[in-house]
Amino acid sequence: MPELDRLPDAQSGQVSRPAVVITRPRQQAGALAQAVAALGRTPVLLPLLEIAPLDDPAPLRVALADLVDSADPAALVAFVSPNAIDAAFAQIGAWPLSVPVAIVGEGSRAALARHGVASPAYTIFSPADSAHSDSEHLLASLDLAALKGRRVLIVRGDGGRELLADALRAAGASVEAVTAYRRSVPVLDQELGARLRALLAQPNDWIITSSEALRGLARLVEQLDPAGGMGALRAQRLIVPHARIAASARALGLMRVTETGSGDARLLAALQSQ
Repeated sequence: MPELDRLPDAQSGQVSRPAVVITRPRQQAGALAQAVAALGRTPVLLPLLEIAPLDDPAPLRVALADLVDSADPAALVAFVSPNAIDAAFAQIGAWPLSVPVAIVGEGSRAALARHGVASPAYTIFSPADSAHSDSEHLLASLDLAALKGRRVLIVRGDGGRELLADALRAAGASVEAVTAYRRSVPVLDQELGARLRALLAQPNDWIITSSEALRGLARLVEQLDPAGGMGALRAQRLIVPHARIAASARALGLMRVTETGSGDARLLAALQSQ
């Protein structure tokens, strides 16, 4: 397997197809990079979101203990990402069978399984169609009326969308959102600048799985080259799993966008369709 952080050498003549730039947080990039390499493509890791633990995880630990172990347990605990799951399970023991969980994607299902939580022993709500992993489709899978007056905990990173919390509150649920980790766009230092310049100097396929990461990339590129950076980015092909990310790309003037639907299998199929 190639060195994942090494950029392909365009002068060597050994790389005839574009590199595949994987922009996920490093913690979730490994399996996709291996699958890309198995296709005979060159994966390059360029994490555009950095995931960091909380300075003080006590509020997360207390919220989980209160809503999971109390006399009035949560009717539902929703995890917005695999990172949220891993951060939560670092603070608790075994998950009680009586507390259902909700997730938005198959990556989160795999994360739960790593911690011993899987169907049918546990109740896990998720979008009915795995091609649409988002809060909107998760909400459609829930019995919102049954959550009226009940306690719901949302475990998420700092910031993020409020759609899930707002919709649950509108349905009458008592919602608490707790931060499980910090995320940030990397700082444009000399090393990152050199990597971006090399990647933008030739056409590549960029897998972008977050609107936040995409906006961060645009800011980094503009800082790197205010005059021509966005023009170089517009020459790149973006592969995205969701219509919301595709819309963010087009709002930035990026028109070479392939929307695949959620899941690594669909992302990989798009790479093979060239």
